[in-house]
Amino acid sequence: MSPHVESSAGTLPYANRPVEKTPGHWVLARAGKTVLRPGGLALSMWALKRAVIPGADVVEFAPGMGVTARSIISVGPASYVGVERDPDACARVDAIASGVGHCVNADAAQTGLPDASADVVVGEAMLTMQGEKAKRAIVGEAARILRPGGRYVIHELAMRPETIAEEPATEIRRALARAINVNARPLTVAGWRAVLEEAGLVVEETRKAPMALLKPGRMLADEGVRGTLRIARNIARDKDLRRRVTTMARTFKKYDRHLCGVAIVARKPKENR
Repeated sequence: MSPHVESSAGTLPYANRPVEKTPGHWVLARAGKTVLRPGGLALSMWALKRAVIPGADVVEFAPGMGVTARSIISVGPASYVGVERDPDACARVDAIASGVGHCVNADAAQTGLPDASADVVVGEAMLTMQGEKAKRAIVGEAARILRPGGRYVIHELAMRPETIAEEPATEIRRALARAINVNARPLTVAGWRAVLEEAGLVVEETRKAPMALLKPGRMLADEGVRGTLRIARNIARDKDLRRRVTTMARTFKKYDRHLCGVAIVARKPKENR
């Protein structure tokens, strides 16, 4: 399961937009970063291994760079469908999935997929970017397309501790929004569980990991030595890119003790007979 995506795999979303106006995750992708999940590649792999993917019909919401899509496809699902709102990212993932599936250009809240058509739904680092109403709509859509007994895997940014007061939580959300140019709204782990349970899903397992997206150790673990050096060179050569990445890194560091990555595996209950 390689974490790397070749640079020739397609046009990056927002490639023609100025760096200062580009969402943070696509800024990092422009720098050469391929793993854009808050808890890192290891947390993604932990979650996927618990979703019983071999031989399953899998749907992935917002596959983005296609890193998780590659990992899913490598273990032999019966089918793979990506649901991606950005047309450039959709084309990238469609090429990756060729032979086993495809990617549809649609919103995760309204996929257009049939009821009870998936054994596994995967969504990483995408609910965090949604408001409360949109979060619930997307989770509800996942529950709708899952077959009874199917699993929904999420990997998101979480706030800690569970007892964090509203004032610091609001400060963190606003700081993140300024740094990454997206209206990020992370929840506590209990908050994420509640959103899943409100949709009728049963949480089976939860695991946390440090939010170390731009720390050297995580970069090496996720990107490898060559990938990390490539990213460093790209950032060094582009002052606008360097400014954005530095701002994100400083923000993540400032609120480090209040942020983490969380992966949750939830199950759709089987129907009563």
